[in-house]
Amino acid sequence: MARNTRLMKASEIPAFVDQVVKAGCDICAIGHHGYVIGDIEEQIAADEELERTSEEFGDRDFLLPEIVAYLRSIGRYLDPDSLAAHWSENQKLQ
Repeated sequence: MARNTRLMKASEIPAFVDQVVKAGCDICAIGHHGYVIGDIEEQIAADEELERTSEEFGDRDFLLPEIVAYLRSIGRYLDPDSLAAHWSENQKLQ
């Protein structure tokens, strides 16, 4: 499999997140240093769509801090010491 040489632009992060959500994955930041696309069942169910998304946007590894910051800015995050079981509970606990 050839490596995708396209690099995702920081300006494309909102569109990337939207596309992942539309694929059925519950993307969220974990703390301030990482993020998950969703649970394994979501990723398996959305495998083809996630592959197309990856091809469309390209390599995003170098944008990790920016993706995490964006996810946190829209409330899609869980902190390791949080009492929330799901990112959507953040507003309820504040």
